Amino acid sequence: MTDERAQDRTEPKAVNVAHAWERAYWARRFMVPVEQVEAAVAAVGDQPARVAAHLGRDWPGHETIT
Repeated sequence: MTDERAQDRTEPKAVNVAHAWERAYWARRFMVPVEQVEAAVAAVGDQPARVAAHLGRDWPGHETIT
């Protein structure tokens, strides 16, 4: 994979649950119901790694690009 394509796949810096489409994205991303994402953000904040850990998921949870 080229460096240019790697730059396009950067991970979000925060788990934003302000809008329905964002909640849906994170629910798919973590493979949990939306309600669990909302509860995790309320419990541990919006850092993706902390939310993932709270949900028992790996972060970033997929192949990393070097």
